[in-house]
Amino acid sequence: MSINKFKVNEEGLNRFFGALEAKIMEVIWAAGEQNIKQVQEKLSLESPISFNAVNTVMNRLVDKEHLSRHTKGRTTYYHAVQSKEEFLHEQTKSVTLGLIEDFGGLVASHFVEALEQVDTSFLQQLEDKLNELKKRNENNGS
Repeated sequence: MSINKFKVNEEGLNRFFGALEAKIMEVIWAAGEQNIKQVQEKLSLESPISFNAVNTVMNRLVDKEHLSRHTKGRTTYYHAVQSKEEFLHEQTKSVTLGLIEDFGGLVASHFVEALEQVDTSFLQQLEDKLNELKKRNENNGS
């Protein structure tokens, strides 16, 4: 499932979700299957929030296919459709490919410039990935 908006000026999950959506997703990813009351109680530890607000946003997350729900007895439980890792992998890949398709060389140039500010362990990971890609391309070209 893809996100329709990527908010450049936000941070973390707020780049993909509204503020309350992001908090709810964090709760669900951390705790697993939850009902609305459980999520509301966890969020209320940070600041008071109404049951109705949590209910509305969780049902919107179901409509957007980020959460799924099922009923046990008289209680409805919600769980994430994807793990946090799967979600972030899919979304960052989508954003990256979109930027490359739209702005190609400019994105590559800014990416290289940004590498000056990262930890050397990240550079090693990047070098390892590039070497893997080269090997795959050599094997496919043979």
